[in-house]
Amino acid sequence: MSGRRRKNTISSILVGDNLVEGVSNVREAVYSNFREHFLAPYIIRPRVDNLHFRRLSIVEGSMLTCPFTEAELKAAVSDCDSFKSPGPDGIHFGVIKDFGFDLKSETMIFISEFHRNGRLSIGINSTFIALIPKIDNPQRLNDF
Repeated sequence: MSGRRRKNTISSILVGDNLVEGVSNVREAVYSNFREHFLAPYIIRPRVDNLHFRRLSIVEGSMLTCPFTEAELKAAVSDCDSFKSPGPDGIHFGVIKDFGFDLKSETMIFISEFHRNGRLSIGINSTFIALIPKIDNPQRLNDF
């Protein structure tokens, strides 16, 4: 054996009453099914035409483009619940608070890069989705 782990792929599945075969066709059927399922319906939202919003002064507006400071970073982390996790890695804010001094320079570099470029690092918003079967031996797309 080469030591490589084989991907767990589904080569055929029932979508409604139609059998979809082939990995790429199954992938497209799964994507289309869940895309349709999770699309938000058209919602009529309240209008804001008659609301009057406070305007920022020139000084307040210029503060929005200033680089972030360590004090602002510390205040933002301090305001977060220690038992909440900002990401899927399970590292909660309590850990970040406890080790904030050790992570400060890397975090400030990350935030400064974001401020300078206006972009987050590649992959920071990547997501992996795994379909979890609702039953043993799923045969239909609705079984996930």
